[in-house]
Amino acid sequence: MDSITLLGLLGGTLTTASFFPQVVKTWKTRSTKDVSLVMFLLLSTGICVWIIYGIKIGSLPVVIANSVSLVFSLIILALKLIYK
Repeated sequence: MDSITLLGLLGGTLTTASFFPQVVKTWKTRSTKDVSLVMFLLLSTGICVWIIYGIKIGSLPVVIANSVSLVFSLIILALKLIYK
């Protein structure tokens, strides 16, 4: 694996990991009053586009990072709807 791919994987890991504290906090507090539904809908849609883009250009870091980000984003969206 070349250094550019490793850089992409590192960047993807860091940005994807940023979702985790929000998922944990939302799960523990069962509160989503400060979570914007529209923001996470737009974010999830954008992430889907990034996944398609990553597939089209054959970029494993883009596909992996955005796939995991999409899972976290959809979890937050689901919790927003459940704890409404």
